[in-house]
Amino acid sequence: RKYDSSSRMVGIQREITERAIELLRLPGDRPGFVLDVGCGSGLSGQVLEEHGHVWVGCDVSRDMLDVANERIESKLEDSKNSNQRDSKMNHDGGDDDESDYEDTQPSTGDLMHHDMGTGLPFRSATFDACISISALQWLCYSNAKNQFPKKRLIRFFSSLYQVLRRGGRAVLQFYPETAEQAILISECAAKVGFAGGIVVDYPNSAKAKKHYLVLTFDRNYKAPQGLAAASGGGVRVDSAEQKKKRPPRKKKGGIKTKEWIVHKKETQRKRGKNVRPDTKFTARRRPTKF
Repeated sequence: RKYDSSSRMVGIQREITERAIELLRLPGDRPGFVLDVGCGSGLSGQVLEEHGHVWVGCDVSRDMLDVANERIESKLEDSKNSNQRDSKMNHDGGDDDESDYEDTQPSTGDLMHHDMGTGLPFRSATFDACISISALQWLCYSNAKNQFPKKRLIRFFSSLYQVLRRGGRAVLQFYPETAEQAILISECAAKVGFAGGIVVDYPNSAKAKKHYLVLTFDRNYKAPQGLAAASGGGVRVDSAEQKKKRPPRKKKGGIKTKEWIVHKKETQRKRGKNVRPDTKFTARRRPTKF
């Protein structure tokens, strides 16, 4: 519900999905059959529909799929009501409104409850393309003793290699926690036979930075350059010159005396802290070399 009710979340998901579709480079003369891995509440699938594509979404969360299913059923109900209204208008001699017709088309998506880490259960060469928004990084973690991140990644990528049609492409947006995670993900994809690379948008921004793993069967494929703040797209990022530079902190010099250390320890004792007792070695200077 959080993704559905927050306009900011919806806007970010839409922006990422638009970018993923741009990197897919699907032909514009016909609809594509697209797999949406980790579809969540169906926001990315809604953008695919707006581009005229048919999609199948899978997700491990039933709660998220329930939200997506409500959206699909709501759209189907609106389409039925619109058809009944149009039929009545035609019977009465009224004119159809093309804009209403476009807005009330039934959803072109379908849903499946499935864990992508166990592999994709589809026939070979089923999909023209695949997208995934903010889901791939979860394969780098194990939620049970029998889950091993590298094995789950290999199983996912090998099944994705099979279900994509030759000439198809996959764009998987993810948030790596570390550089090692990004390397692990790209290595597992290459191990099963994929070519491609990682496109990083706004690499100098902590908030707007996005990673897109672009996978293809073309060995001559060269990953495009990522978007930069200077292009005017995405979230605005301030330059280093505009940020206020804090003056460097001065290091505290001087040697702490025995009186200072004894007073510090006495203050800590009054605060209830466990402090070692004073001895003849308290505040004694250590030799610089052993």
